[in-house]
Amino acid sequence: MTGKERILARIRRQQPDHLPLMPITMMFAADVAGVRYGDYARDHRVLVRAQLAVAARFGFDHVSAISDPARETADLGGAIEWFDDQPPAVVESRAVLHDKSVLDRLRLPDPLAPGSRMKDRVDGVALLAREAGDEFLVEGWVEGPCALAADLRGLNTLMLDFIDDPPFVEALFDYCVRLEIEFARAQAGAGAALMGVGDAAASLVGPRLYAQFVLPFEKKLVAAIRDIGVPVRLHICGNTRKIAKGMGETGADIIDLDFLTPMEEARAAIPEPQALLGNIDPVRVLRDGAPEQVEAALEQCFRAAGPSYIAGPGCETPRGTPFANMEAMARFARTRQ
Repeated sequence: MTGKERILARIRRQQPDHLPLMPITMMFAADVAGVRYGDYARDHRVLVRAQLAVAARFGFDHVSAISDPARETADLGGAIEWFDDQPPAVVESRAVLHDKSVLDRLRLPDPLAPGSRMKDRVDGVALLAREAGDEFLVEGWVEGPCALAADLRGLNTLMLDFIDDPPFVEALFDYCVRLEIEFARAQAGAGAALMGVGDAAASLVGPRLYAQFVLPFEKKLVAAIRDIGVPVRLHICGNTRKIAKGMGETGADIIDLDFLTPMEEARAAIPEPQALLGNIDPVRVLRDGAPEQVEAALEQCFRAAGPSYIAGPGCETPRGTPFANMEAMARFARTRQ
């Protein structure tokens, strides 16, 4: 099987020849390719070169267009701080929606607008698809409703809005979902065979607010992407123990878990055959541990998750991870089904 076939077999509830391996690699990929991360995030050609290099070097089954969460916000006029060798950051003190009334005048950006950061990602997906062929599955990426809302409004301000102005939050989430559906559609048209949805801020709101506000809009986004014809991988950074059941209810084909959520709890909340991905500690085990610790931690996750499992760390592969540990992760995946 090719990497693409292997992942799709797992999603389609078929038996792959061995476990798919799908770690998130961004700064690690840039370092492997010997490029600065500022260039990786700015230029899709640099990102593509790095993704293909890291996937080939360590036997991954996918390549991904993920780089940073600031693309959509940048194209809406948000203030972005750039760094030579770190990811760009949204400047919260100059949030696009510092004034809530701006939402009424905010137009949906064109993801194919020349020179836009969204267009650069679409171009990256297209180039990955041309270069990877069927060897690797090509993954696009969009922000989830809570994550994008936090970038547009400011994280701290959004947390107050949940209590102070629920109708505004719902209107903002609706806007975010409509934007991300079009961004996903453009990436799918360029060749993405899987769409990652990153909704990091959703782990901060607690189970009640998650169920009331976030989950309905995540469901809407996931359903729309799947209607486009592309399966979905949902990743929420942080401690998602109390919202794991809801994550499963989004209908995402792959639930990508951060390491703070025990895999056995996640599987109890998200029954088979929905695929679980992860979720060894990316720092203490993958970066700082020994190869045998990496394999032992993956074995524990595999046993807890059951047959519908995809190997990987719980969140991004850290910069400085030893190559021997990445090789151990790949070795484990090749010896399990």
